[in-house]
Amino acid sequence: MHPNAEIVAKVLLDQGATGVIVELPDSARTAQAAADQLGCEVGAIANSLLFDADGAPLLVLTSGAHRVDTAKVAALVGAAKVRRATPEFVREATGQPIGGVAPLGHPAPIRTLVDVWLDRYDQVWAAGGHPHTVFPSSYTELLRITGGTPAEVE
Repeated sequence: MHPNAEIVAKVLLDQGATGVIVELPDSARTAQAAADQLGCEVGAIANSLLFDADGAPLLVLTSGAHRVDTAKVAALVGAAKVRRATPEFVREATGQPIGGVAPLGHPAPIRTLVDVWLDRYDQVWAAGGHPHTVFPSSYTELLRITGGTPAEVE
């Protein structure tokens, strides 16, 4: 298992999460690629998208069926501007590459919003720290293990 996935697996265990890391045969850099490999709806993929909110990292866990409305998110978090983070910003904040960013296992806590749409699914899938790894969870569990805030982000 990739070292990033090992870190995520340890944090999942430490947090008492129910899911374990699953290694996929192909890269799952997009929600659709992950859904295709897992045989689930794209909406059940919990995309971990990192944004630059006035220079601070902001993680948005959104349904793979949604696009994040950055103006809405900026208003929710009280930021003047929220924009997609650069690959370098993502790696620095999370220690993980774009396309594999997990909702946890980062060097330091990151403010997190969790798309309420994910609550429509009994099981959701989140990235495991590497583009070939994911783990199953639930909306409620994602809120708990990330310390995230429920939000409408689309």
